Amino acid sequence: MANDEMLSREEALRQIRLGIRRVALLYHAFAQTLIDQLGRERGFEVIRKAIDAYGSHIGKEARRVAEGKGLQPVPENFESDLPTLAWETEQVTVEGEGRVRVHHCPLAKEWIELGEREIGRLYCFVDQAKMKAFNPEYEYLHLKNLLDGDPYCELVIRRAKGSKGTRPLH
Repeated sequence: MANDEMLSREEALRQIRLGIRRVALLYHAFAQTLIDQLGRERGFEVIRKAIDAYGSHIGKEARRVAEGKGLQPVPENFESDLPTLAWETEQVTVEGEGRVRVHHCPLAKEWIELGEREIGRLYCFVDQAKMKAFNPEYEYLHLKNLLDGDPYCELVIRRAKGSKGTRPLH
């Protein structure tokens, strides 16, 4: 394909999902190797530490970008860090609170097909780590998760430490 050719939406989506599939498989291989080498408990602990470090890196970078634009580090200024074309989401309001429902997650799809929901689920803690690094005044919560057997993931960002304010995800 020539560099100046436009891809169809379907081809772009196919290529993005192919790349995401490879990331999911790589994560699984590393996670499974850690568990095999260290045992389940210690393996899970090391995986969580790695995911926390990864999420922290993303959150710090997002904060740097927001502040570089003169913006406050509040959830609505956290630039999307995922190729939204590959995820199928909708904005919903539940009990007056803005939330995001993820009906298709290409990462979860791979881990479900591998029969590795539990190992895959550890990856999802990246969201908590990135929000904590971006602004510890907020929490990123997974109220439902495909990998837990729910029909969709339901995500919300709330003020931490019992504050009443909530912020919808973008």
